[in-house]
Amino acid sequence: MKKWTPSPLTLILLGLIAYLWFRPPADVSEEDRAAPPWRVTLTDGRVLPSESLHGKVVLVNFWATWCPYCRKEKPVIDAFWQDYRDRGFEVVSISVDDPADKIAEWMGDKDYAFMAAPTNASVAAAFGPVTSVPTSFIVDTEGRIRHRIGGQVHYPRLEKLVSPLLPRTGQP
Repeated sequence: MKKWTPSPLTLILLGLIAYLWFRPPADVSEEDRAAPPWRVTLTDGRVLPSESLHGKVVLVNFWATWCPYCRKEKPVIDAFWQDYRDRGFEVVSISVDDPADKIAEWMGDKDYAFMAAPTNASVAAAFGPVTSVPTSFIVDTEGRIRHRIGGQVHYPRLEKLVSPLLPRTGQP
C-alpha cells in the first residue's frame, strides 16, 4: 500500500478550510450612539422609515446571498425573531449587493418572514460603512445604536445583547 503524502497546496487548502469553518467568534462593540433617520424599501415594495420602529429593539443585519456565514446565521436570526417578536423585537435584513427581487426570492425559498431590503444611501449614512458581511447592529427602543456585531451572530449572543433592551413583560 502506497503512503499518501499531501502536497503543500493541499495542506494550505485544508488549513484555509479549517480557518474559515472554525473562524473566531464575532466581534461585539458597544456603540451607544443615536442613529440618524433612515429608510428602506422592503422587498414587497413598502417603505420602512426607521421612525416606525421606535419602541422596538431592532437587529439591523447587513448580509449577502453569496456569503456562507450570512447563510449560517439566518436560521438563528429567524429563530430568535420568532421567539422574541411578541416582546418587541424586530429584524431588518439589508442586503449589501442584491436587488429586491433576488432578495425576495432567496428569503421566500428559505421561508424567512422577517423584513428584508436592499441597502441605500440613507442606511449607509445611519450605520456607517459596512466593510464585511455579516455585520449587524442592535438598535434600542429609543433609536440608539447600542451594539455592533462584526461577524456571525449566535442565539446566546443575541439573548445576552437584546434581552436587557426589551420592554419588561408584565409591567402596567
